[in-house]
Amino acid sequence: MNEFQERGPRRVGQVKEVTSLANPVIKDIKALTSKKTREETGTFMAEGLKLVIDALELGWTIRTLVYAKAAKGKPLVEQVAAKTVASGGLVLEVSEKVISSITRRDNPQMVVGIFDQRWTTLRDIHPKPGETWVALDRVRDPGNLGTIIRTVDAAGASGVILVGEATDPFSLETVRATMGSVFAVPVAKATAEEFLAWKKGAGVSVVATHLAGAVDYRTIDYKKKPVVILMGNEQSGLPDMLAKEADALARIPQSGRADSLNLAVATAVMLFEARRHILTLSETR
Repeated sequence: MNEFQERGPRRVGQVKEVTSLANPVIKDIKALTSKKTREETGTFMAEGLKLVIDALELGWTIRTLVYAKAAKGKPLVEQVAAKTVASGGLVLEVSEKVISSITRRDNPQMVVGIFDQRWTTLRDIHPKPGETWVALDRVRDPGNLGTIIRTVDAAGASGVILVGEATDPFSLETVRATMGSVFAVPVAKATAEEFLAWKKGAGVSVVATHLAGAVDYRTIDYKKKPVVILMGNEQSGLPDMLAKEADALARIPQSGRADSLNLAVATAVMLFEARRHILTLSETR
């Protein structure tokens, strides 16, 4: 067990004032910018009062709440602090210098929460008719992943499956890009082989975008089965082993000089088209 985990239980329920960057708990929190530390502790950082409130309302476990002195006394901050203490978490009141150091921002959010990570297990995903999932093969950019999670939330889709070696959905950059949707959208991870094995038994239709796609994405039947929109890596696209297992290879017609779309934009186009078909079908029933 590492120092971050060991120190937590000894300070459960306390409200502590911290002004020094050398404080060991602050050092542990700052270490969460490292993927290795996030994996070892099973925790991650979320900035902003709204995100913290959303997370608590959705039942996420908060380990530590950090707020700047300037936020002290504000009713919502006091409520969040009370909930943190009631759940056995640690509350830190810190200087602006400290919170800037934690978030690596000159104008930081006044509230930061440290939460337990939450993963959905692939074998527990059993898509129902009318559901849409997004699967991302080796997504690399935190901004893309965060934007896609936010888009999945906005479109009313069911979740995200990360295939292969992907960027961390709980990195500070990804969480920022989700604008809080990381707390509302289930995320699973799998190898390509695990994903293909799951596909065979899940009763889903996998629609993938591919350079060899011959079908206009608007003409695909998204209504027969639950849909998984499968998107490839930003640089190399979708590998043949995944592309050949898709039920449809789609293309998004484009004009102008651009020969491709940003991954998050392309995913949004595919996702909202699939959801449009499905919602239109439900409205006609």
